[in-house]
Amino acid sequence: MLLEIHPEHPQPRYIARVAQSLRDGGIIAYPTDTTYGIGCSIFNKKGIERIYQMKQREHKKPFSFICPSISEIAQYCRVSNVAFKIIKRYLPGPYTFVLDATRDVPDLLVTRQKTVGIRIPDNKICIDIVQLLGNPIVTTSANLSGEEPVGDPRVIEDIFGSRLDIIVDGGILATDVSSVVSLVDDTPQVLRAGLGDVSWCS
Repeated sequence: MLLEIHPEHPQPRYIARVAQSLRDGGIIAYPTDTTYGIGCSIFNKKGIERIYQMKQREHKKPFSFICPSISEIAQYCRVSNVAFKIIKRYLPGPYTFVLDATRDVPDLLVTRQKTVGIRIPDNKICIDIVQLLGNPIVTTSANLSGEEPVGDPRVIEDIFGSRLDIIVDGGILATDVSSVVSLVDDTPQVLRAGLGDVSWCS
């Protein structure tokens, strides 16, 4: 189901509707500051499994997740003083930062190295949803694994159909990806160059 939400002034009743769907175990597509993502609550194990299946993605590639604010990152990741300064400078923004995970992160989202990827997109719709939900949501691009990201919510509907409970239509977006930077051991390491500038890592 497509649900149009204003990108700059999200309607509170629609944000509440999406958040309730997530609480009820739903899977949604939603806009970020790069392109559209697919997600569910990080505590929705069945939902995470469904996303793996619908994307045809290998389980050895854990999903990242979106936190509503910098202050909440420390609940799910170990953040040193160095990492905090970097995160504070570049988030919200088109970055995924990889950090050591805490025990609060579900196993399905933790890599073999016990790390996790976190995002705070510069997108009001996305952040409003996560804030109202009260916990992070999974983030992965709205496409089949190995294919190009999709920036048109109607194309997402064509691909995934009823497997998504709500497709949040925040307008047509680009098909960029976030830059992925590891901050493990306080040494910024570029794992993927995307929309976010990574020249500061060199």
